[in-house]
Amino acid sequence: MPAPRRPSHASAPAGPRHGLARVLSKRGVCSRSQAEQWVRAGRVAVDGRVVRDPEHPTGPLQGGITVDGQPVGEAAPVYVMFNKPRGLVVSAADERGRATVYDALAAAGLPWLGPVGRLDKASEGLLLLSNDTLWAAGITDPSMHRDKTYHVQVNGVPGTALLARLGEGVIDQGERLAARRITLLRAGEKNAWLEIVLDEGRNRHIRRLLAAHDIGVLRLVRVAIGGLTLGDLPKGRWRHLVADEVEALRATHPAPGRRI
Repeated sequence: MPAPRRPSHASAPAGPRHGLARVLSKRGVCSRSQAEQWVRAGRVAVDGRVVRDPEHPTGPLQGGITVDGQPVGEAAPVYVMFNKPRGLVVSAADERGRATVYDALAAAGLPWLGPVGRLDKASEGLLLLSNDTLWAAGITDPSMHRDKTYHVQVNGVPGTALLARLGEGVIDQGERLAARRITLLRAGEKNAWLEIVLDEGRNRHIRRLLAAHDIGVLRLVRVAIGGLTLGDLPKGRWRHLVADEVEALRATHPAPGRRI
């Protein structure tokens, strides 16, 4: 049950209305799927009346919403950096019972936080989590073209010509996959580390781009988002972002279509 962080608004001004579960999640007190469960279980009331329909029309600033009898306002914003280990799923719950990032953060005493973008199960490194959905939307908005930097260990040593072809991009499953920059960091006899910078992100973008050139990925670590770097944060550990880091990642314009 969420603890109230700020007073609820006394009344809901005229304007767009959305599903009750969506409004709860946008206030940063829980995920949307969790909000739907709360509503269906009869734990949520609006103006003293229990509502069991997650799509019940609700104003973004609607007052009088309670969960288990406790008023729900907007949660205080929280911004966290987590060094995700390989093998964790970025999901609140996994239908296959696999370990998730939320399992790793369970003892941290944090409020509900949503992932800001994704890393697949086999990938590692910098993962942001927050309950500020507008801030998160600005980071993931493709129109912002925000750089994301990865260090990738591959099963071979690409030469200059192959690196150039990688930089040109490919068409895979009808999608164009390209990188803003690819450089060779270091090489051994049988494998190498590449630094790959993306300013967009499609599903398994880097793995598909490299696979199109018969290059296998041994490790994939995200080390930076914009100017925010993973630094020396140990694997499996987290820390709060400081105010300057939060503001540096804030979009200069609202992400279109992401307001409630």
